[in-house]
Amino acid sequence: MKGGVDPVDLLYYVRFARRNWLLILLSLVVGVTSAVMVTKNTPPTYAASITVLVSAHDKETSTVAAYQAILLSQQRVKSYADLLTSRRLLSQIAGNEEEIARLQENITSEAVPGTVLLRAKVTDTDPVHAAHLANALGARFSEMIDEIERPDPRSRPTVKVTVVDQAKVPQEPISPRPVVNLMLGALIALFVAVASLVLRDRLDTTIKTSEVLQKRSKSSTLGIIGYERDARRHPLIVRRKGCSSRAEAFRSLRTNLQFIGVDRQPKSLVITSCMPDEGKSSVSSNLAITLAQAGWRAILVDGDLRRPRIPKYLGIEGAVGLTDVLIGKARLGEVIQTWGEPGLFVLPSGQVPPNPSELLGSRMMREVLEQLTGDYDIVIIDAPPLLPVTDAATLAAVCDGVMLVARYGKTREEHILDATEQLSSINARILGTVLNFVPAKATHYRGYGHAYYGTKTEIKEEIKTPATV
Repeated sequence: MKGGVDPVDLLYYVRFARRNWLLILLSLVVGVTSAVMVTKNTPPTYAASITVLVSAHDKETSTVAAYQAILLSQQRVKSYADLLTSRRLLSQIAGNEEEIARLQENITSEAVPGTVLLRAKVTDTDPVHAAHLANALGARFSEMIDEIERPDPRSRPTVKVTVVDQAKVPQEPISPRPVVNLMLGALIALFVAVASLVLRDRLDTTIKTSEVLQKRSKSSTLGIIGYERDARRHPLIVRRKGCSSRAEAFRSLRTNLQFIGVDRQPKSLVITSCMPDEGKSSVSSNLAITLAQAGWRAILVDGDLRRPRIPKYLGIEGAVGLTDVLIGKARLGEVIQTWGEPGLFVLPSGQVPPNPSELLGSRMMREVLEQLTGDYDIVIIDAPPLLPVTDAATLAAVCDGVMLVARYGKTREEHILDATEQLSSINARILGTVLNFVPAKATHYRGYGHAYYGTKTEIKEEIKTPATV
């Protein structure tokens, strides 16, 4: 966009400020409070000033002589400004070296441009003392110039200095200035806060928007699952009869999954994440539940043979399951369980084996998948994270599709890139992604199931049982 502000950037900063408004406000409070404390503890400083006239003695009355006198005065003015803070002059006012050094810091002098006037200002914490020092400075300066500008002790000085404005006792301090200090404190605090937040935001590569997730994974975002405070203790959406924004998010995910597979409906779906603790098992469980609620004949397979979570989430026995079938200790029909209403089929992982990758990549695993896809409308497999181990990639290579779960504020962009590259290298079909644990303030997403129609309203199911899949 030429000649103006890019509306995309402007919108980003508006959202950024709204997202961090509390920290910005706190920084402003700290800045203003600090300015008040500094102002309160800073002793007042007063300034007294004098003005002196530099003129040349001239016995001649001709125009040329008068002009030369003016030039001489102007030349002297530039040098005299420095003499006002010289040690020779100040030693006549101050009693010791310490006072001389302090006076040099507290005296400023300047030549008034275009004139033969000098202005000196003396600052001090005592207004009366400041005026006394300024007047003493003017008197001693006149005497010193009178001595310096005499060719010999008996001659008349060529230049003289006259104090034209005596110093008066100042009534108001020049510092501290409360209003200026408050504004300066607020501006500094605001700048530091915003700069720190922007720097942190630029350096933070965690996923916080579905747009970034979609861009990094090169696939569509199928679902945005909001964060609920009790989701860790109660991960399933069957609580409160499924009337919650989180339950509605999974129903939306189910709908999007059906639409994205119109041309090639997946019958076996691997759900995984980049790293542990990103919510893949809860997504797998709740998606399977919503599919079963919609009339799908769905089976949830706990394919995480390292850290199985499905039995704990569903409250079922998981000691016997997939591993027993893969090593020939049990038949498939003997270890499949039915859970809830209207009936979700579950295949637990069984005992944790020493060689999970070998079992999941075995011929027996492919036979199990063939049998399950023939008996059920869809097979949901909860797989281990992609990056730490190869189990999920092994399953993705033999299944119809993969769904990648990312956790808001934890999953990094580089993790998504690595996971996507790994799946692409084995020609796995990435159906889409899910952004999990999204705080309400970070998204405009709201569920309609209870927030709009009310908790007692029956939620209509969007997906009917597929006749053929």
